Amino acid sequence: MLCRYKFAWDDERPFLFLKLLMSLMLTHSAVKRRISSEKRLKLEAGGGFRMEKGLLYRGKSKSVYAEDDDYTCILEYRDSTTAGNGAKKAELDGKGALNAEISSVLYQYLEQNGIETHFIKKLDDTRILAKKVDIINVEVIVRNIAAGSFSKKYGVPEGRPLKNTVVEFSLKSDQLGDPMMNESQVTALGIASQEELEVLKKTALRINTLLASLFDECGMVLVDFKLEFGIYDGRFILADEISPDSCRFWDKATGSKLDKDRFRQDLGDVIGAYREVLRRLRNAQQL
Repeated sequence: MLCRYKFAWDDERPFLFLKLLMSLMLTHSAVKRRISSEKRLKLEAGGGFRMEKGLLYRGKSKSVYAEDDDYTCILEYRDSTTAGNGAKKAELDGKGALNAEISSVLYQYLEQNGIETHFIKKLDDTRILAKKVDIINVEVIVRNIAAGSFSKKYGVPEGRPLKNTVVEFSLKSDQLGDPMMNESQVTALGIASQEELEVLKKTALRINTLLASLFDECGMVLVDFKLEFGIYDGRFILADEISPDSCRFWDKATGSKLDKDRFRQDLGDVIGAYREVLRRLRNAQQL
């Protein structure tokens, strides 16, 4: 709306008008923030958090929700469990909380050893506050011992130690079944450059060294694991999760499986195995 008044240069009214307008704008902004904060607290207390936060992504076992800024998000670990690219499904009570805690412990361990991750802090039993990243559309798989699809594909007995650590890539696509990719395919599709792949491999191998050492202290063998990376402020950082859902852990003494293979292979006591992994990690923290 155009102002119909004409002011002289020495007239104070325009300045008073601007001061009043700025004061009203600041007050409105403060009230809006306070109401938003109070509303969120009430929703969280009443279990209505998911209605307030916009769902950004819902995966097979995790959901990602928007935060109030462009730099963070909330990652929720659910009890949903799948195998065979979703062909086998179940809800396992308490699995989400266990994976959230295991991932939090491992992310903090990696951060302390120089690996940047998306982890900021744990919010409650199943949710963490994380840096909002642009996920790179390729998964990095690290293998120390033959197991799972590697054994089936190459006819190698499960449990055979590999002569060197294997690093594989797969396209992140549930619809296509996460097909394996070689480096030239990754670069040909423009998912990452060769230089970026070298960074991913180097970081993955460093993570492998750190985790293998930690789990050895816990009386476990790190058989293999899957990693996802994202871009944050121009940097590649570790994202997603590190848990029995995304790794294979075997008891060092007995060879007993302490990961999602217990669900895949109908071995039973999946939650008991996840609890045992967490118990050992907590004991290692106290050493």
